[in-house]
Amino acid sequence: MRLGRSRNRYDRVGKVAAESAEAAAGIELPPDSRTAAFFDLDNTLLRGASLFYLARGLHERKFFRTGDILRFGYQQIRFAIGAEDPEHMHEARNAALIFIAGWSVAELSQIGEEIFDERMADKIWPGTQAIARMHVDQGQRVWLVTAAPVEIATIIAQKLGLTGALGTVAEQADGHFTGKLVGDLLHGEAKAAAVQALAANEGLDLHRCSAYSDSANDIPMLSLVGNPCAVNPDRRLRTHARKHGWRVRDYRGRRRNTTLGVAALAGAAAGTVIGITAARRR
Repeated sequence: MRLGRSRNRYDRVGKVAAESAEAAAGIELPPDSRTAAFFDLDNTLLRGASLFYLARGLHERKFFRTGDILRFGYQQIRFAIGAEDPEHMHEARNAALIFIAGWSVAELSQIGEEIFDERMADKIWPGTQAIARMHVDQGQRVWLVTAAPVEIATIIAQKLGLTGALGTVAEQADGHFTGKLVGDLLHGEAKAAAVQALAANEGLDLHRCSAYSDSANDIPMLSLVGNPCAVNPDRRLRTHARKHGWRVRDYRGRRRNTTLGVAALAGAAAGTVIGITAARRR
């Protein structure tokens, strides 16, 4: 019975994400209308964690205090280490809401574009971007699928010439964020549910579709498609990919035995602290 309730929750989150993505993209069907590619964002297409880059940019603009960013970093590292723990999921979700409560949607979009240009544009993995461009050139839709706020994910998709983004959807009222989520974080099973909902809405043949991720948490999404690929994979995903004959692409220069997601989050947190310290000295 518990499993059924959990499945329904993921389906609701996935449906909300799919509807939001389609509305934002306003797409017209390309020639290959039954095929699409789905890309995880952090550590797959973007080196590091998008929310940390956003946090750094917002801190520089005095949107919140140093203590807020440090608490957020702590919660996100715990989330990466124990992502399947409901308590960690709840804490990570609440920490993420620090960024957007009370902001206008237009303001976040404008600042998000600035922060992408300043901090994220040169962090895109060229190899993964080339794969995404190949799918675009073949007339396929290419979607980001991420736990990051859909507004930020959509900006990144637009900057890279992709179709759009499936992301975590925050509640809005009168053009401002309320500090609540519509559903929950788009993570793990919820990502798979979002892809399924989008595929049903657009008539996609998932057996002809492709998906790319670095994390074992995205095995449910990768397992949906006929052409899964592990990009910069963590240890568990690399093992799973080899066992099931999935493609593996590693653009990090050397293979790492540690979990990339945790290492990247910890490194980003350390970089945040260093950046704050440097700013104080200046």
